[in-house]
Amino acid sequence: MIAESTLKEKVTSLYQSNKDKIVSNDPPGMETIRQQSFEDFLKLDFPTPKLEKWKNTDIRKLLQRDYQILFGPENGDLDLDKIFHCEVPDFDTEIISLYNGWYIYRDKPLTTLPNGTIIGSFARALQEYPDLVMKHYNKYAKSDLNGLNALNTAYAQDGVFIYVPDGVEAYKTIQMVNILNKEDNLLVQNRNLVIMGKNAKLTLVHCDDSHNFKSSLTNTITEVFMDEGANMKHYKLQNLNNDTSLINTSFFHQEKDSNLSTFAISLNGGLIRNDIHVRLNGEGSHADVMGLYLMDKEQHVDNHVFIDHAVPNCTSNELFKGIIDDHATAVFNGHILVRKDAQKTNAYQTNRNIILNDKATVNTKPFLEIYADDVKCSHGATVGQIDNDALFYIKSRGISEYNAKLLLMYAFAAEVINQITIDPLKVRIDDLVKKRLRGELAVCDQCVLNCKNQEKTYEFKIDMSKL
Repeated sequence: MIAESTLKEKVTSLYQSNKDKIVSNDPPGMETIRQQSFEDFLKLDFPTPKLEKWKNTDIRKLLQRDYQILFGPENGDLDLDKIFHCEVPDFDTEIISLYNGWYIYRDKPLTTLPNGTIIGSFARALQEYPDLVMKHYNKYAKSDLNGLNALNTAYAQDGVFIYVPDGVEAYKTIQMVNILNKEDNLLVQNRNLVIMGKNAKLTLVHCDDSHNFKSSLTNTITEVFMDEGANMKHYKLQNLNNDTSLINTSFFHQEKDSNLSTFAISLNGGLIRNDIHVRLNGEGSHADVMGLYLMDKEQHVDNHVFIDHAVPNCTSNELFKGIIDDHATAVFNGHILVRKDAQKTNAYQTNRNIILNDKATVNTKPFLEIYADDVKCSHGATVGQIDNDALFYIKSRGISEYNAKLLLMYAFAAEVINQITIDPLKVRIDDLVKKRLRGELAVCDQCVLNCKNQEKTYEFKIDMSKL
């Protein structure tokens, strides 16, 4: 074990001794950003529970581990198909992958499709499209929010770059896969940049996967720029082992009439923190921000959402739902800011939680900050157990208490699942949620939540209004 202060000293020393490698691909202006961010990190340090936004998520134990940082790819002759196999049937996607923090590819690190869409390595994009990258890089992320953001901006070498030109619709879903597979504990600093032109359309599925059981820590920042009329559907799927921790920070910047739907689906992970920042910067823009988290054992999930209504006539809808069991803990902090001139704003925020025993814990804090007077805004949060009346109603139809509870929990989660618009992905997430609700231990032919490998089919005519 190494002390918390020693980790700061270690990343500081490594940054200084490996700076030539870190800045080797930097275009003009980027080294200045790095240096400022490094100085911010030295001042801010790693976040602790003394900070209001981190008081319910304590990462000090994570900082006591000895991490390795890779300053270059160790890919060798990797076979991507053997490392990652998507288990979503009929899911036709363009797969782009990060392996231990570095982009891996079959043909070349940066691909330009016939319609002008560019996808590939962030590091290579810095070399081939420096003007395009630097026009947007670090313009929406806020490195001074906390030390982790600053550390990422100082260290970031590779990640995923996506550019969709004006009027272009990405011809199929892009699936971004972040894979950890190394015998050492890794500290990974991915940096992703997505640039969407006017009226561009993109569907992006971002999967985090761990193949070993090491105590790695991924600290990711994703910046997304959506120009006028752009439309993006974004799905963040987190299914990690219980030893891996993920700090995932996303910044979405929306211009006039743009439309965003973003989902954070957290099914497994030792510690997961999703920081989601949305700025509605052009009139007529809209954002749907949704999340579903199922935590058990000693797992911890923290969803922090900040929606900034900066201009008039914008709308946002926020829905997060969670089911917490065993000694697991969950945090939700939702902050909607309506600025002084942002009249005609419609903003709605809801967080609902089910705790399955008296040891699970949920901390929820919905928050509205409104400086305009012609707005429609609401927020609410609930934390409770399974409704006894609904449970009695289902049991009265001849269903066992165990299966009745499964049905109630599934109906609770389905409100978020049903918002997914990609049918194969929706079916797969639906399957994963059912398995998680069973604890992956139930005997299949005794369960009313049928996975694909079941031969039996059960139908119950239940009045859902009673649930």
